[in-house]
Amino acid sequence: MSLPVAPLTAQVADQIGRILDGVPGEKDLLAALRLLAKWRCMRLEAEVERRSGRDLVAGPFAGMSYVVRASEGARIPRMLGVYEASLAPVIEEIVARDYATVLDIGSAEGYYAVGLARRMPGARVLARDGDPRARALCAALATANGVAARVEIGGIIDHADLALCALAPTVVICDIEGAEVELLDPVGAPALLAADLLVEVHEGMRPGALALLQERFARSHNILRIDRRLDDSVLGGWYEGLSDLDRLLMIWEWRSSPTPWLWMTRR
Repeated sequence: MSLPVAPLTAQVADQIGRILDGVPGEKDLLAALRLLAKWRCMRLEAEVERRSGRDLVAGPFAGMSYVVRASEGARIPRMLGVYEASLAPVIEEIVARDYATVLDIGSAEGYYAVGLARRMPGARVLARDGDPRARALCAALATANGVAARVEIGGIIDHADLALCALAPTVVICDIEGAEVELLDPVGAPALLAADLLVEVHEGMRPGALALLQERFARSHNILRIDRRLDDSVLGGWYEGLSDLDRLLMIWEWRSSPTPWLWMTRR
């Protein structure tokens, strides 16, 4: 008698069958590949947690207890502390600048909001996300790390809300799936000119967004473009026994197109 198939595996197998039904084309094969890669990542998560625990051992948020699932995107790079690895120097700069206010827009499950609340005990940290599920995960992560009283969780933010950027030294971290084009407009929200901003730009969703944001802040801010980088430096020890494919999947962030960041600091 064969062993029962795990529900996740059975679900993915069914989806793959439907994707490849008939004569699959290149787009179908790529969709199947991406789905299978995500399935394998989810299978690897449990092994990472079993062997390495739930506390980040590397990166700018080393020591943070990552007890929740990711609200979107890959979980393992977060668990390993190498998520969005190219931003690590900027995170250290943010900590060193010791802002009075951290405004995390599109805060998801709170990786940055909670991580910075731990690193910056004197800062007011505001986590804003339109997804109630993400807000619940953020609250759980903040509680698990002892910073629930300092992470102010809320929903969608608009131009009027951004007036707080002029009240105290503020850094804005923004990842809102293309809506940065509408929100980060100093004409509608002039207080943005008083803040430093770290923005993930979804150029694939909004062609021209990168140039537009650079143009908007060119006179008021120094602008540094940061592109993605994968960091495999944490894959020593037991990870050496994994296949090349599994090791690659450990640090894969599930991005389907480039999402460069702009680190914009006031002149």
